[in-house]
Amino acid sequence: MIKKLSLYTFALLGTLILFNSCKKEYESIETLDTRTIEEYLAKNNIPELKDPSGFYYQIISEGTGAAVVNSDSVYYSYDFKHADGTSFLKNGDYTIPGTFLGYTDRFNFLTIPGVRLTLAKLKKGGTARVILPSRMAFGKNGQSALGVGSNEIVVIDLGLLNFSKQYEVDNFLINKFVTANNLQPVLDPTRVRYIISSEGTNKQDLKETSVVNVKYTGRLLNGTVFDSSTDGVTFTLNELIKGWYKVMPGKIGTGGKIRLLVPSDLGYGKSAQTDAAGNVTIPGNSCLDFDIEIVSITN
Repeated sequence: MIKKLSLYTFALLGTLILFNSCKKEYESIETLDTRTIEEYLAKNNIPELKDPSGFYYQIISEGTGAAVVNSDSVYYSYDFKHADGTSFLKNGDYTIPGTFLGYTDRFNFLTIPGVRLTLAKLKKGGTARVILPSRMAFGKNGQSALGVGSNEIVVIDLGLLNFSKQYEVDNFLINKFVTANNLQPVLDPTRVRYIISSEGTNKQDLKETSVVNVKYTGRLLNGTVFDSSTDGVTFTLNELIKGWYKVMPGKIGTGGKIRLLVPSDLGYGKSAQTDAAGNVTIPGNSCLDFDIEIVSITN
């Protein structure tokens, strides 16, 4: 009886020790998060504002536009950073994501309610910062693909942009691209910008229904080439994107060369384009940059 009791007592003590060690480990991570965040806030002179769910935030600029709710479509920017300010993931210079406010917490690698909750505190045009404890970010495992270490806090700079429609975003991005590259395009009524380097001959022959042989290179605004043909490929013009067949007729002929900066709605719209392996080559709502040479025209 004494032996059985001793074994039972030993097992019970072992269970309590294991439970307490797990509890202590959890509390140590929370303590580490709190200390790291408090050091970050003090170093950067940021007021300590903590959401009840556990993340910290800073409203940098409330914004002067309209307030938004979860059912509103919004355009926003994000920049994920280490505590030292080094960026490891951002939306890009020529990419502005847009979705319902209620979906802004959804990223490919993690769902982050703090993003949605903080954006909801802003008006359009506002900016904010989210500081995530490691336990609300990538935890003890980190995320090696993004360069995030174990138990690392994550800082996210956010902007709730003052756009309401995709065409406004497109115009903004193309204008930004034009300025950055010191271009002087002509603005077509379709909103496509174009630069003609050579008109070629018989430009009156080029119509929407023409069969054309063309050499071309297609790029995203960030410079990524998604398609090209240097040997020449034959198309019926109006079977291509509107940004081609609504703009080129009457402007260039055989031997003509033109550069087109195409808004997303005159390119592939909301639909992402993929290659044969299923890899995305053109993300949805992408503005496009084409260099085109007309080799021949058949009517």
